[in-house]
Amino acid sequence: VQLVESGGGLVQPGGSLRLSCAASGFSFRSYGMSWYRQAPGYERELVASISSTGGSTNYADSVKGRFTISRNNARNTLYLQMNSLIPEDTAVYYCKTAAGFWGQGTQVTVSS
Repeated sequence: VQLVESGGGLVQPGGSLRLSCAASGFSFRSYGMSWYRQAPGYERELVASISSTGGSTNYADSVKGRFTISRNNARNTLYLQMNSLIPEDTAVYYCKTAAGFWGQGTQVTVSS
């Protein structure tokens, strides 16, 4: 199983980023997926999750209305569209399979 996140970076408050998670080594379309994040000094927290078909999604209250999780099962890729970013969104973002496998993370920094 391999999960490779990309798309992180430095962005100003109010900006946008789209994270991607490229999956391989397992049947991507069969598993729900999630995005987590961990800021320095804080525990890792669930940001958003999506069912195997993409028909059901859930979000943390802190990102509702700003972030959108999606997936492309034909491309074995998970996405997280992040809009209206605020400094409190600064963290390392990880993708995770419902089977418990994690990616290596991608850094998102929101700062002016």
